[in-house]
Amino acid sequence: MEIRINKEIKDYHESLFFGLSMRQFICSVAAVGAAVGIYFGLRNVLDKETVSWLCIVCAAPLAAAGFFKYNGLNFEQFVVAFIYSEFICSGVRTYKSENYIYEAYKEVTANVPVRKEKNKKRKKKNSKDSTAVNTD
Repeated sequence: MEIRINKEIKDYHESLFFGLSMRQFICSVAAVGAAVGIYFGLRNVLDKETVSWLCIVCAAPLAAAGFFKYNGLNFEQFVVAFIYSEFICSGVRTYKSENYIYEAYKEVTANVPVRKEKNKKRKKKNSKDSTAVNTD
């Protein structure tokens, strides 16, 4: 007896009918139902070749919706995400970087008081020493 175990638990899908999941089975039945309905509804109006192509064109999206998987999204979730990203939130997206270390440094240095009087005295001493060196 052999039992298959998926490496990733998310990949597990319960099969109900003919090895298909419930979603796949329902979409397959809907595709067959659409094809049969189109065939019997239009067989007297159009020729057989045109009706057969209409059956294929109408049933294929229904069947594909049951088996569609993209990055863990089923067909409906994918369509909603696509419409949201391409139409609702579309626009020019500019990249603007933020340097968190520099922002933290600015905050720290903004709170440090600067002693201007001592800096002025140091500058005067340094300028006297430099002039003494230059006169020799």
